[in-house]
Amino acid sequence: MTRHSRKHSETGVYHIMLRGINRQDIFEDEEDYITFIGKLKTLTEPINDVGESIPPYCAIYAYCLMTNHVHLLLRQLTEPVSKSMQRLGVSYSRHYNKKYGHTGHLFQDRFKSEPVVDITYFIKLLQYIHQNPVAAGISDKVQDYKWSSWHEYEDSKHHDLCDIRPVIDRIPLDELRELVCNPVEGYILDDEEEYWIHKKDREIKDAICRRLNIKSLAEIQNMNKEMRNIILVEALEQGAGIRQLARLTGISYGIIYRLKQQNH
Repeated sequence: MTRHSRKHSETGVYHIMLRGINRQDIFEDEEDYITFIGKLKTLTEPINDVGESIPPYCAIYAYCLMTNHVHLLLRQLTEPVSKSMQRLGVSYSRHYNKKYGHTGHLFQDRFKSEPVVDITYFIKLLQYIHQNPVAAGISDKVQDYKWSSWHEYEDSKHHDLCDIRPVIDRIPLDELRELVCNPVEGYILDDEEEYWIHKKDREIKDAICRRLNIKSLAEIQNMNKEMRNIILVEALEQGAGIRQLARLTGISYGIIYRLKQQNH
């Protein structure tokens, strides 16, 4: 299948989504979220090259880290956004693979991107990105979710990562808070499903990790085929969904689907 070239943004601003391969989780614990944010921050800091200070690779206006994907609202500066995302993906994958003994790709090869050409759409994306945890049912309020950039807007004197000034200069914080924090009708997450129709992710993770004495479900990928299949079938019988297991383990939907059909 021929890949279409990415749409170019005349403003340099893009909405980016990075997703785990086969929808698998890319964050297992709090340290992983902190590590990712630290690596994201390196893209926004001036680069020192033999005593010469070079402007950052990009400026970030908003982010939200979900269990198996990341949303970013950013402007490319000194290099194409594709190069910056490659830096980020490679750097975080090294951390994850070393920590969990994971091999192979962690992220889907091709991240999603869309150009942001006007302030109206920019504000809509600020809403959408910060509403993700609420829409997914994992947080009651935008303000309560720990791994998004909204806290930087609420406490503008202590923002470490986001360039919030261009936003606050255009829209007073009270007005922005009303736009972002109030539930937005009709928001649908990008291909996200099953948060509400099967056992919770944490239940599935805890049960399998206890059963196998492992830290991450991604370790199942390295097991022999027979043991892997036994574990997957057990999880399906205990109420896990097919797509849910694919997300959590990184094993393809097709393999898990066939196992369910064979053991139905």
